[in-house]
Amino acid sequence: MITTHPNTIRKGRKFDQVLEGARAVFMSDGYEGASVDDIARAANVSKATLYSYFPDKRLLFLEVAKAECLRQSDDAMHKIDMAAPPAEVLALAGRHFVRFITSRFGQQIFRMCVAETDRFPEIGREFYASGPAVMRAEMATYFAVAAERGELAIEDLTLAADQFGELCKADIWPRLIFGVTESVSDDEIDKVVDNAVEMFMARYGT
Repeated sequence: MITTHPNTIRKGRKFDQVLEGARAVFMSDGYEGASVDDIARAANVSKATLYSYFPDKRLLFLEVAKAECLRQSDDAMHKIDMAAPPAEVLALAGRHFVRFITSRFGQQIFRMCVAETDRFPEIGREFYASGPAVMRAEMATYFAVAAERGELAIEDLTLAADQFGELCKADIWPRLIFGVTESVSDDEIDKVVDNAVEMFMARYGT
């Protein structure tokens, strides 16, 4: 019998082990296709141990989603040379961002957060804080540095970060979310991101 509050996550010795197992299963089978049995097996823990940390699959998926967003952010920061010309930095950052949000996992994160936010408002807030807000802050920080170097002319750094993200999603994101298409190609992503960079630099470049 699980006595943990249904919206409470408990940390423990095997917490990271459970997260890694869940990540592998969610990445492979998606949210709906992932069973608790498969996750426990992949994490090499009992179902009782899994449930003691995560009372339901929804909370486990959200925790995996938050960890994956931070992983993607760290990966991008390590791969992108922030001292490169702005157009180059923006092109790499834009591609990394769009490839993640258009991945099957990225779309599932978004859909689950939207579906559950009415009943569990903390889900949307927590995901925003660990995902979109992180990218927003990192882009704003980069814009400040680039502006100091005289490469960009931006007054409202966070607005510019939001604008760049929206430009990179143009056409691609709505078609995926509304089911007009099931996937997008690298060529489509390259086209949209390259045009986003061109428009952004036309507005803010020096």
